[in-house]
Amino acid sequence: MMTWTALPPIPQHDLRLSRKESENEPGHDDRIGYREVYFSSARGRQRLSRSRVLEFFGKLPRCLVGLEACASSHYWARELIKLGHEVKLMPAQYVKPYVKRGKNDAADAEAICEAVTRPTMRFVGVKTIEQQSIMLLHRVRRILMRQRTQLSNALRSHLAEFGIVSPIGREGLDRLLKIVADTDDGRVPAEARVSLEMLAAQLEGVKAKILENDRRIIASARATEVGRRLLEVPGVGPVLASAFVASVANPAIFKSGRDLAAWIGLVPRQNSSGGKERLGGITKAGNGYLRQMLVVGAMAVIRYAQRNSTRRPWLVQLMGRRPTKVAAIALANKTARTVWALMISGERYRDPKVIQAVSATA
Repeated sequence: MMTWTALPPIPQHDLRLSRKESENEPGHDDRIGYREVYFSSARGRQRLSRSRVLEFFGKLPRCLVGLEACASSHYWARELIKLGHEVKLMPAQYVKPYVKRGKNDAADAEAICEAVTRPTMRFVGVKTIEQQSIMLLHRVRRILMRQRTQLSNALRSHLAEFGIVSPIGREGLDRLLKIVADTDDGRVPAEARVSLEMLAAQLEGVKAKILENDRRIIASARATEVGRRLLEVPGVGPVLASAFVASVANPAIFKSGRDLAAWIGLVPRQNSSGGKERLGGITKAGNGYLRQMLVVGAMAVIRYAQRNSTRRPWLVQLMGRRPTKVAAIALANKTARTVWALMISGERYRDPKVIQAVSATA
């Protein structure tokens, strides 16, 4: 039998801050064109245009400002920090439960003001201009790679209409480009060749931009001391190291390496109740780009371990018990935890076999 006892009524002053304190804790709902500012007191709320936001907060004494982590939120956070305020960013899905009823800017701003004061709230680190600039390289890289795939598929499908096909891969695509460039090849009509040459020229331009963008990403990974240390971790290349430096603004926000892995979406989804643990597949929540790069790096380590089983015997044993993709997810999770440990401690990566050898000789 289970019993419960109703809690005593909570005093009103415990639900809301006093007037003096609450005037220093506005909730800020970031929307295009207008900004809704809400104070959790009798002061109420105020609607501001974009041009008046900094002027308004510049006149306030130092206060705590809550923002949803959405488009342009990092810019506003940096500007408000320059004015001397304490700014905390929160994921929108964590603010949603505090919306009482209805969906409008004022209700959202009030929910932000309530959520920012919660002791268990999880906050987002404010990114610097440099970090956002590096992250822009990765976003542009994804756009360019998507365009390269679209152009390649377009060339293959259009040439297939004339009975011209080639094997999958870069070599097969190069054969098709040579056919398009060969004006003596009668299999391609003249009118179709003009359109196909446009696609081929655009594909070459996208490839050149991808190479230039990759050079910048590699340079950004090697430019920071943290990035150079992360490059020593197996399965972490320049793209992933640069992405970690740009995405994780402050590793101290995460209490452990598991928290970072959970933020990336590499931990099992739980549906536990009654003391029974029920674990499913990974959550796939959070940063999908980092998760994708971690899995790709883990697959590279697995292929190396299959050829050199003596270097990573534990991974070979894991693959003997589990499918390769499951082992890759487990290795990606471990890599994320290793990255967090290196970023938080400032140490360099040490191979487990080297550590065991040193311990044995000692």
